[in-house]
Amino acid sequence: MNSQIFQSDIILENEKVILLPFESERNIELKEIIFDDEIWKYMGMYIRNEQDFENYIQNTLKQKADGICYPFLIIDKVTNRVAGSTRYGYLNHASQKCEIGWTWYGKDFQGTGLNAACKYELLKFGFEKIQFRRIQFSADLENERSQRAIEKLGALKEGIFRNNYVDSEGNSKDDVYYSIISEEWINTKRDYFSDFI
Repeated sequence: MNSQIFQSDIILENEKVILLPFESERNIELKEIIFDDEIWKYMGMYIRNEQDFENYIQNTLKQKADGICYPFLIIDKVTNRVAGSTRYGYLNHASQKCEIGWTWYGKDFQGTGLNAACKYELLKFGFEKIQFRRIQFSADLENERSQRAIEKLGALKEGIFRNNYVDSEGNSKDDVYYSIISEEWINTKRDYFSDFI
């Protein structure tokens, strides 16, 4: 696994999307889309005011500095607007794996095909450049929309983790886990991402 790559600025791009390192000065543009409870319903927290926003930015950057994750801003190439955020998280160098998640989009960008374009770049770079052996995804058990989106990526459903975390309002939440492994990537890319190859 090429762990050194996380010390560089990773920029990923295709016809639909650009992924920039989260610390880009453009992260302030997230304010235009972030204050929407529907976005945060299954994320374990809510961003409702300026202080929440500042905490979100600072916590994300601290987790990157601590080596826990590598977060991105999602830029919609059609409009050149910041559409949301995603990340490589739970980075595990010893086991050569991560989770792609913490993904959210402003309302204008949901259902536009941006998610598939974004996930393709993350998976391709993750398997072909970083050389992860496993990339996993998770979704709240009640979040059927996210589960369908993950399944459209060709990920294998592995099971439900009960009481997997406690959200910011004290509720225990169950998550559904999925994965793609390195041995599957060449076929998954062909079968699910032919529009981007």
